[in-house]
This record gives sequence, C-alpha cells and structure tokens, in this order.
Amino acid sequence: MSEKRGKHIAIYGKGGIGKSTTTSNISAALAEAGYRVIQIGCDPKSDSTTILRGGNDLPTVLDTLREQSKVKIEDISAVGFGGVLCIEAGGPVPGVGCAGRGINAAVELLQELKLFEAYKPDFVLYDVLGDVVCGGFAVPIRDGIAERAFVVTSSDFMAVFAANNLFKAINKYAPSGGARLGGVIANSIQHSYSKPLIDDFAAHAAVPVVGYVPRSITVAQSELYGKTVIEALPDSEQAEVYRKLARYIDENTDSVIPKPLNGPELKKWARAWGDRIFQVETGVVEKMESI
Repeated sequence: MSEKRGKHIAIYGKGGIGKSTTTSNISAALAEAGYRVIQIGCDPKSDSTTILRGGNDLPTVLDTLREQSKVKIEDISAVGFGGVLCIEAGGPVPGVGCAGRGINAAVELLQELKLFEAYKPDFVLYDVLGDVVCGGFAVPIRDGIAERAFVVTSSDFMAVFAANNLFKAINKYAPSGGARLGGVIANSIQHSYSKPLIDDFAAHAAVPVVGYVPRSITVAQSELYGKTVIEALPDSEQAEVYRKLARYIDENTDSVIPKPLNGPELKKWARAWGDRIFQVETGVVEKMESI
C-alpha cells in the first residue's frame, strides 16, 4: 500500500441495507488489528460513524463550512473506537441543493488540509449512499479517489436493483481510471433463498461475493449501546463475520469490472426468482428444492 495514502475503499449500498453498520464494523475490525483507519460518512443523514463514537453527534463538513471560514481537522472529526478517525460529509439544507454535494466538499477540504499526508492512514473507508449514483455520490469511484468499491446488498429486489445500478457506474468509470469492484457483501442473510439468490445475481453480473453477513440480534443490541459489534460483543459469532470481511479487504487486492444486467434481463431474472420463492413460501416445493 502507499505509505502516505493508504488503501482507499468505497462501500456502497441502498439506504437502509446496513452499509453503515457493515462499514463501521469493518473499520472497527481493522483498527482492532492494529491499522490506522479513517472512515468518511458520505450520506446526508450523517450517521455513518455513530456506532464508532458511542452514539454521539459529530459536526459535518458542510455544516462547518457554512458556519466558519477557516476549518481545521479537529473541527470536523472525532476519534472513535480503536482510534478510528471519524468524519461526516453531511448534506445540504433540506430542500436545497444536491445531496451528493457534501462528498465533493469533504474531499476537497481533506485534500486542502493534507489530512492523508498528516494522518498516514492504512485504510480510508468511504461509506456512500447507493440508491442513486448522481454526480456527488459517484465521486469516490468516478475520480479514482478509491481504488476498489464493495457493494452491500440483500436478497430484497430493490437492494439488488441498486447494486446493479452501481455495477453500471463502475462499468462506466473503471476503464478510464475509476474504481473497480472488489466484490459484493451479502448482508442480512435470513431466509433459505437469500444466499443462493445473491449468488445467482452475482454470477449473472460476473462479480464475486466476498462475504455473507447473517441477520443477527447482536447487531441491533450493539447499536442500542451506540457501539459496533466488534466493541460491544467481541466474542460473538457476528463479530468474527466482520473480522473475516476486514481480513479479506486487507489481504486481497482482486478487482473486476462488472457486467450489469440491462433492464429486460434484470426483470426476467427477478420474475424467475419471484416464482421460485413463491413456490417455497407456499409449500409447493420443499424449502431448497427449487432453489
């Protein structure tokens, strides 16, 4: 890895899919392993790093820029669990401006303040909203800020739809120097069909699935404490799942350019899986027979 810059990783996913929880637990696991980590929340909700900081609020980059002309790193950051440096890009005043503007502002400010040269991180994780890939949200993958992107999805169709859109963005930008895809993180694995559905979608798009995160009450329990699972329940099976993901990101540099499904292909694929799941749920076939 670059001694000065570190590994820059973008983690995308549909809102509510658990990408911030996943990202924060990966950051915590990397920090636990002894790495210097920066996590930059790139969601207008500004709650990416909350569970790394005991549930405390953090002034966002955009809010701080609106309030003061000179901004220092300590004005927009806080040290969380394991020494993770936490930053929230923030969003515009509600109803005004582009929601992705905070990412542009944060990236420009951090470069101006020479944060990466000063802090010398081993890893910088960007937690990015993936419902839409507008100009702002595409910055980490479009401009080569991140070398690799990972996409968090579940077996919910809208999460798959969002993941496929992200594949389209990576497919567009990777050939001209943008980030390539490190892989898919299958989150909230709960039903018998969840894993095979995500595996099949990934196979159609020619991308690897790099980890499976089961739905677990330990995640909700930890978040109620304002903590990651790594901090709150370090000996749990769920904590080891996140550590395994962190090790993968640390030890593997493999990346691909996805082959996203077009509109008719995605609808045909979804309908086929809808039929299979309906048969399972209505008892027409045994649980895994049609999968």
